Amino acid sequence: MTEAGTDLARFIRGEADPAAFPHREHLRMGFELLRRVSFDEAVHRYCVALRAMLSRAGNPASFHQTITIAFLSVIAQRMQDGGEQEFPAFAAANPDLIDKSMLTRWYRPERLASELARRSFVLPDPAF
Repeated sequence: MTEAGTDLARFIRGEADPAAFPHREHLRMGFELLRRVSFDEAVHRYCVALRAMLSRAGNPASFHQTITIAFLSVIAQRMQDGGEQEFPAFAAANPDLIDKSMLTRWYRPERLASELARRSFVLPDPAF
């Protein structure tokens, strides 16, 4: 198994170290998962794994459904647009994804900060 596959397996099992899981690792795990399974399965597995990791870290309330699904959606679309790549090439071709605030292109800050957006996926702001 490759290093990426090993890291992904650890993430899916809820064994990823939350202290060693910056935003770039979130992206990498999303990318690796989307390379292997359908979008809907990736969303389910990713959300379950992330919730488990956050619970283990004592911070389950920090899970954010809209941000998670929106980032996975953008990653999936960019993967389709850019063709098959390894994550370093994908990240280099999509540097805007490294910026956590990139979703503000489609969402108003107050919408993302809402309790509804935390617990359920909300669509982007209309005509934003």
